[in-house]
Amino acid sequence: MRKAFRLGAAAVAAAVVAGCGSGSTVSSTGIQPNDNTRSAGTLKDGVLTLALETRQGAWQPEGPQGKTLDSVAVFAEVGGPMLTPGPLIRVPAGTRVQGSLHNTLSRPLTVFGLGKSRGMSDSMVVAAGATAAIDFAAEAAGTYYYLARNGIDDFGLRHREDTQLNGVIVVDGASPEPDRVFAISWYFTLDPSGPSGLGHGTMTINGLSWPHTERLAYAQGDSIHWRVVNFTEVDHPMHLHGFYFRMEGHGTGVMDTLYQPADRRMAVTEIMQPFQTAELSWYADRPGNWIYHCHYATHLSELVALDTERGVMDSSGMTHHVSDRPHQMFGLVLGISVSPKGAQAAAPPPDRIVRLVQREKPGVYGKQAGMAYVMDGTPAASDPNMLPVPGPALILERGKRVQVNIVNQSAEHASVHWHGVELESYPDGVPGWSGSKGNILPSINPGDSLTVSWTPPRAGSFMYHTHFSEARQTGSGLYGPIIVLPPGEKYDPETDRVLFFGTAGTGENVLVGPFPNYMMNGNTAPPPMELKAGTRYRFRLFNLAGDFPTIVSLKQGQQPVMWRGVAKDGYPLPDNQAIAKPAVLFFDPGEIYDFEFTPEKKGELTLSFGLPPFPAPPPPPPGAPAPPPPPPLPPTVAVAVHVR
Repeated sequence: MRKAFRLGAAAVAAAVVAGCGSGSTVSSTGIQPNDNTRSAGTLKDGVLTLALETRQGAWQPEGPQGKTLDSVAVFAEVGGPMLTPGPLIRVPAGTRVQGSLHNTLSRPLTVFGLGKSRGMSDSMVVAAGATAAIDFAAEAAGTYYYLARNGIDDFGLRHREDTQLNGVIVVDGASPEPDRVFAISWYFTLDPSGPSGLGHGTMTINGLSWPHTERLAYAQGDSIHWRVVNFTEVDHPMHLHGFYFRMEGHGTGVMDTLYQPADRRMAVTEIMQPFQTAELSWYADRPGNWIYHCHYATHLSELVALDTERGVMDSSGMTHHVSDRPHQMFGLVLGISVSPKGAQAAAPPPDRIVRLVQREKPGVYGKQAGMAYVMDGTPAASDPNMLPVPGPALILERGKRVQVNIVNQSAEHASVHWHGVELESYPDGVPGWSGSKGNILPSINPGDSLTVSWTPPRAGSFMYHTHFSEARQTGSGLYGPIIVLPPGEKYDPETDRVLFFGTAGTGENVLVGPFPNYMMNGNTAPPPMELKAGTRYRFRLFNLAGDFPTIVSLKQGQQPVMWRGVAKDGYPLPDNQAIAKPAVLFFDPGEIYDFEFTPEKKGELTLSFGLPPFPAPPPPPPGAPAPPPPPPLPPTVAVAVHVR
């Protein structure tokens, strides 16, 4: 469900480093962040005994010097600290879990996941001051959860004081491997009259918001396994820099499906649906600093910093996390450091040198500036008034090293991320974090430049985009495709088509809009597409369209045609997934898909793209006023496709 960042009926807006360690805590009387490394209760003779309770307290998701959220409800073990997320329940398969849950709050709670079945499939109401029994058998291995709420608002969201009433349940199989558990949560107040539609809020991983989230330390050569749980009412496209991860399974909280080896696929970005769980693994083969983050740009913008009130950042409050300034990130970000193991190979000289210029022009999207990348050798390079969106395709050869000289001719700081490419840490593009001790990538000042080099190790579809003030700069047009070809192969734009989805500017008020229109290849009304019957085409679909999902379809009349999936995020799909299927794709910003399509006969098709349909909000309680009508949303765009 995505109603929250579209609250009003549309959206709660999508919504390093040094000196910010993994041990951020609050006072002993406040709510503590839970790193999910210690299991609650006492396990003996196949029975886990635990006593939980709900309490209300003060929470500091931005560390002990940060602002405080009062009267937040959380779970705790009786006699233990208040925790967000709540105490981890981790047991071997076949364990019986028995105990109690005492509700110390002054309001009744509906509790899910601690009854006879997992997740939202069971519930029990625990009255204010009452105690309920916990008794269930943890039989099937997987990742599950428990949560509670007093009620929901007109938009189907838990009341903000209940948003931290969450906890993870892990049931281990016969041979569990070491792993880490990460829980995503949020807290927001709304103010439709303000410029952003929000009062103040935060987004957290294991109870903390970047740059106060835990720093993860690994060694080169480590195999890493994570479990991730989304406790919010919106989806999150979670993206790992520099590495592919293998999807091991997904769960609903009720059931957990672990994939068979043939069904596992690789990705760099994966959508976490509301109240969904996921398991993933990756291999840390290169040292340096990396990040794992949500690819909704406002979910790591200043909108999710508690120093922001009604959309306006209070810069005087930045003293408690000054290290934000190099990269302008907050919220749903984890920092990862991989220490080197042995001598590292010296980088070879570049095979190709590219000059990439960042430009800016005021008033392109209403009051918002337009921005673009321009590359030497393209028509825009000699015309200072041109703002090509997306930026020119960077066509590379697998295994050939490229050197990119990034020149910042805009009025803002710059940094470029080479999305999906398995490169060294320094050029990865996160200023103030990428690189390693003593060699950290800086942002590029206006009028300055920076040179980075990297070697694409595989052929596929990738992209480059800004990694500085992403919510504004991406909406302004700072992105472009990367196409890496096998040695000896030539790029043919006639049969190899780029479909890059973005937005015409960045929305400001996440409740009432106006919301920017969707674009494909820089156009809100793209020209017709010309295809030839019997010709096989490769469609490369890239998504950086704001903070909403995008649905793309290719239809003949009302029926989708068939296309064949080829790759996800530049990595070939497994054989059993690289099959013909209806040409309808639901994907989030940060995702890339390749499809093959061969039109069989002449005729007319329609390519459509835009927002997916929103679920209707729940009906108001009897006697309650109806929720406000939804704001106008960007229209779906239809592109004529002529098959000749």
